Parts: sequence; structure tokens; C-alpha cells
Amino acid sequence: MEHRLSVGVDIGGTKVAAGVVDEEGNVIEEVRRSTPTKDVTETENVIRAVVAELRSRHDVVAVGIGAAGWIASDRATVLFSPHLAWRNEPLRDHLTERVGVPVTVENDANAAAWAEYRFGAAVGEPVVVCVTLGTGIGGGLVVAGTLFRGAYGVAPEWGHMCMVPGGRRCACGNRGCWEMYASGTALARDARELAEVSPVSAHRLLEMVHGDASKLTGHEVRMAAGEGDPGALEIFTSMGRRLGEGLADLAAVLDPSCMVIGGGVGEAGDLLLQPARAAYAESLTGRGFRPLARIEQARFGPSSGLVGAADLARRRI
Repeated sequence: MEHRLSVGVDIGGTKVAAGVVDEEGNVIEEVRRSTPTKDVTETENVIRAVVAELRSRHDVVAVGIGAAGWIASDRATVLFSPHLAWRNEPLRDHLTERVGVPVTVENDANAAAWAEYRFGAAVGEPVVVCVTLGTGIGGGLVVAGTLFRGAYGVAPEWGHMCMVPGGRRCACGNRGCWEMYASGTALARDARELAEVSPVSAHRLLEMVHGDASKLTGHEVRMAAGEGDPGALEIFTSMGRRLGEGLADLAAVLDPSCMVIGGGVGEAGDLLLQPARAAYAESLTGRGFRPLARIEQARFGPSSGLVGAADLARRRI
């Protein structure tokens, strides 16, 4: 029997990734574009363009949008996005008119959690926590096979849990949010701070950007850490511990069986997950008297959001 194909579109703070996905979660083709973060119309134009490009080569039945923001319970409206220009944006209706097939809108981290539960690192697990590390931190929760969205559609945004009271200012308007200490933004900021305070410790990082610390991104930190650079490894270890401490807080509330770490930063694998697992075990309430949840790298990596969005869209029709 022929597979019904759908398109998933993952809209992050820096990129739009779209892919054609079959009923078993396989990505048949994927395209990427930069995200126009300041203009709603331009963002929607990019979405329309990537969907049109993929539909020109594949017969698809639905489109799923995974958007970095709060999605209302109607699965149609983006209430707010801290990294994009959407404010009460009727995204589903705008896009349905322009792409020609049914559209479903979902939070990008919710979509990622669904992908990992359906096809990835957490298949069949009773309680799945997903943490996506990108520009910020996204969250997804699957309980007994159901994607948990909260009363108003905006759960679970654990990237905005307060980790450091009165700490760094976050794009959401508050201070000390978890994503300010364990995300791609945090990774780049910590690298620039190291270069400013201790150029000797950041020698390899500065070498990679020809001495211009302002150009350091998470990519350089990951590359340098992979080479064994002590400064970059220190940054990853510190960030991994912050990640693990936050996971312990989530476990105290949710008691998950599996915690999946995804997003672009999550691709660092054990550079991040080893210190995270250690900090989680050390910080967990009741440690020594309860099972530890598995902490796994997302099977689909940065593609989790588009895979999950595509599957949710297909299931809705």
C-alpha cells in the first residue's frame, strides 16, 4: 500500500526546516531556509515557499507546522513567540489559504516530543519528557500516549522555569530562565565571555573566528570541544550540569520514564549528556530511593520537530 506523505515544517529562531515524511517517520526529502524573525509576512512567505517546493516533487495530504511559540488550544493560533514576530497570529488559516492542503499548527518542541515517542528514542515509554536545545529551550511531554498541552494549549514551557532568581534577562521578559543557561544562546554567550575574560583559555576558539570573539557561536564551541580543547570542554561541562539540574527539577514534578534531549545543541551528544546525567543523578530529590529516568539523545536530532509535526498533521485528517 502506498504511504500517505505529509510535510513537516519546523520554524525556529534562526532557521526554517521542512521535510516530506512518510507514515513510519522517514524523512524522504528536507530543505532549509533562514528565518525572517522580524516580519510575520516574510516568515509565512518562507513557509509557503518551502512547502510549495516540496509539493512540486511529492504528493502530500497535509502540512504540519512546528512553531517556536505558544500555540492556542485551537491548534491554529500562535499566541506569542519570544524569538519571532508572532503575536496572536492566525497562522493555520493564513497558511491553509496559501498551501492548498490541510494545515495543523503545533509547538515545535511538542512536535519533537511526539516524533521521539512515535518513532524515536522513547517509543512506548509511559511518560516522556522532551527538552529541545536550540536558540532557547523547548519542552514537550507525552503521557500514556497523549501529547500534554495544558488547559490553554501553552504547556510545557520549561525553558522558562526560573533557574537563577534575578539572573540573566530572558527574551520572555523574566530573569534567570533555564534557557539562559542551557541553550545555543547560552553556549555562544559563554564562549564570548571566556574569550573576553581569559583569551588564553579561549585561544582555540578565537583562532577559529580569526580573533573576533563577537563571531563565536555554538558551532565553534562544539567543534573545539570535539578536538579536546579545554576551554570549550569546560563550557560544555558547565552547561551540561545546568541541563542536568533542570532535568532533576522536572523529574521531581513529573516522574518521567525517559527524558529525550534534542535540538541543534543536543547533537553534541555525550559532550553534553555525560555531565547532564551526572548532575541529574546528584540533584534528583529522593536519589538512591527511586529509579532514574533514562536520558537519551533524540534519534531525529534537529529534525524531530518536522517529523512530529508531519505525523500530527497526517493523523488529524
